[in-house]
Amino acid sequence: MKRFGFIGVGNMGGAMIGAITKYFEEKVALFDVDSNQYNKFDATRIIGCTSVEELVKQTDIIILSVKPQYYEIVCSQIKELLNEEQVIITVAPGVSINKMQTLLAGHKKIIRTMPNTPALVGEGVTAYCFEEGVISKEEIETIESRFNAFGRSFKIVENQMNAIVALSGSSPAYGYMFIEAMADAAVRFGVPRQMAYEMAALSIKGACEMVLETKEHPAVLKDAVTSPGGTTIEAVAKLEETGFRNSVISGMSACFDKANRMS
Repeated sequence: MKRFGFIGVGNMGGAMIGAITKYFEEKVALFDVDSNQYNKFDATRIIGCTSVEELVKQTDIIILSVKPQYYEIVCSQIKELLNEEQVIITVAPGVSINKMQTLLAGHKKIIRTMPNTPALVGEGVTAYCFEEGVISKEEIETIESRFNAFGRSFKIVENQMNAIVALSGSSPAYGYMFIEAMADAAVRFGVPRQMAYEMAALSIKGACEMVLETKEHPAVLKDAVTSPGGTTIEAVAKLEETGFRNSVISGMSACFDKANRMS
């Protein structure tokens, strides 16, 4: 059985570790400069390491769940320790497979991923890519099953990754802004604040489930709500008038451009 190891145990790494240890029997190795982070997990399901060297020696699949600015430091610490069969998984925007191979002195088995924060509640979306012929089918199946423990995973080609940053990596923030704006309007109309947040969030969650479950085009579902001469079409018309769709597209374009510059 392949053993997973995590270098970095922050929010994203913690969500992944929590899901893997919940749904799979194997222990997970961890290293973080703050060993107090280990206390967040069931001690019987993890191996808390005191160094990256200790972690590398006892793992087959290593996830670098540290911030992008620390990748060069971590890679310099592990590149001489790796054997050619170990798989390295990245979770940072702007760090290409080619760059990782350079940082790791030519190491080939690298998988680039982009998860998002709803992984914390088991609703994450993770895109991943790798060089064909380098990672075995068995390894991919093992890794994909672990990613699916905290949401859903999608295989992409690497030149789509910056688009994925805008589409799923950053988009939870757009959703939170939408929910907050809806709640602010409701509060203005006299609805209690907490109730407004919950109802707004549940309504958006329900709309998302409708798209996923019915497989209908979003425009068809929107049309089903907008009765002729009704209240919803008034709101839709005003959103169009004030550039709702253009704002979303412009924001995602700015995110995409930033990801390109980081690359």
